[in-house]
Amino acid sequence: MSAHQYDHGHTVAGWVGFGIASVGAGVAGLGVVAVSGVLIAGGLAIGVVSLLVTWALHLAGWGKGPGLRPRADWGWRVRDSAAPGGHAECLACRLAGRGRGARAVVPVMPAQRESEPETVAAAGADSVR
Repeated sequence: MSAHQYDHGHTVAGWVGFGIASVGAGVAGLGVVAVSGVLIAGGLAIGVVSLLVTWALHLAGWGKGPGLRPRADWGWRVRDSAAPGGHAECLACRLAGRGRGARAVVPVMPAQRESEPETVAAAGADSVR
């Protein structure tokens, strides 16, 4: 069983993008400390590269669309089979020309019934330990 109760969207695209963006932030920060415009520009360029790499991985199926995924797809190494057709309401897919005509099916969370609205207490329950 998974260690977390809800799908937090941990994906290969997210982790790789975060790693590259962290390096870019470090280089830009070093540029600020060293008062070097070249390092600041380099750090910002690495940040742009992280966006492009994350986008490419998302389109290749290593990311996730907006909304919840089925529990079987919660693992961060699980490839998204809906990526080639695009995700409805996904900016990354729309920018690539995918997912405009599709309608998203939002599954019901395990702790919520279809007839009950989500409460504020239930929405923040997973962040309190």
